[in-house]
Amino acid sequence: MSKNYNLAYLLIRLAIGVSMFGHGLVRLPKLSGFVSHIVGNFKDSMIPGFLTTPFAYSIPIIEFVVGVLLILGFFTKQALVVGCVLMIALVFGSTMIENWSIIDSQLIHALVFSGLLITINYNYLALDNNLKKIIK
Repeated sequence: MSKNYNLAYLLIRLAIGVSMFGHGLVRLPKLSGFVSHIVGNFKDSMIPGFLTTPFAYSIPIIEFVVGVLLILGFFTKQALVVGCVLMIALVFGSTMIENWSIIDSQLIHALVFSGLLITINYNYLALDNNLKKIIK
């Protein structure tokens, strides 16, 4: 039965990894436009621009890196924590501009990250485990 859990873990890890990878991948080539859009959305919020701009630049980079790490199963635990922290920050930002429609997606991502973190012992099919075997 644990083989089924290992496979299910892999499939869910890949799904959330591809989601994050895709989010970052499509935003990176048009980074300045993405940042302008985010900064414009937050211009009337309580969050000052000097915080919004650097965070907006970091979002696609974090999404891309977390996605790559999860797809590979490399630094899985750290990638899950960073992904969940990013979602918490995005939920906070969405509440600051009252963009309630996007929060569902952010919470689902946070739930998947958290679920994978709780069940990380099923992360058998990952570079993390293969590297542990090589090092031993």
